[in-house]
Amino acid sequence: MQIRGRTVTLRAVEERDLETLHRWGNDPELWAMLGGWRFASSMAQTRAWFEGLARDPLNQRFAIDVPNAGLVGTANLIDIDWKNRNAFHGMMIGDPAMRGRGIGVDVIMATMRYAFDELGLRRLDGSMVAYNDASTAVYCGKCGWQEEGRQRDWYWRGGRWWDRIMVGVTEPDYRALIARNDYWAS
Repeated sequence: MQIRGRTVTLRAVEERDLETLHRWGNDPELWAMLGGWRFASSMAQTRAWFEGLARDPLNQRFAIDVPNAGLVGTANLIDIDWKNRNAFHGMMIGDPAMRGRGIGVDVIMATMRYAFDELGLRRLDGSMVAYNDASTAVYCGKCGWQEEGRQRDWYWRGGRWWDRIMVGVTEPDYRALIARNDYWAS
């Protein structure tokens, strides 16, 4: 199955993606912008992660494909809680040349449509490092998410502490956003 945005396609991670994902997984500049903590990983570790994907139904990982560019990043729905109908969403645009082109907006909108229309989830959560203004602007400015809190001094980056910004969106928030700007009609 593929999840289509206006331009992006979210698809299963394939073995052919591993070399690129391994390179991104070892890029300290990229990981400084993301909330998770990363250590250097070997190709064997990347392959083991890949092989575990099929056995993990509560953590869905997607490759982000863009026409004429191919793989440009990853997106996810993780910690899916079917009883309470929520999940955590994150994404990473690994190819620096593809940032700032609206791909993130399309990924988030496609992920919300899939989560709310196909999976029947009620809400999505996310988080970011306080200095990642681009992510905050995309999620909270363009995609209808709300800042729901901060955890002070959560991340240690660049020799100092940074807050963790927690964001969320509900299915009614998504419906209101669609009604206001008709994203999928254009």
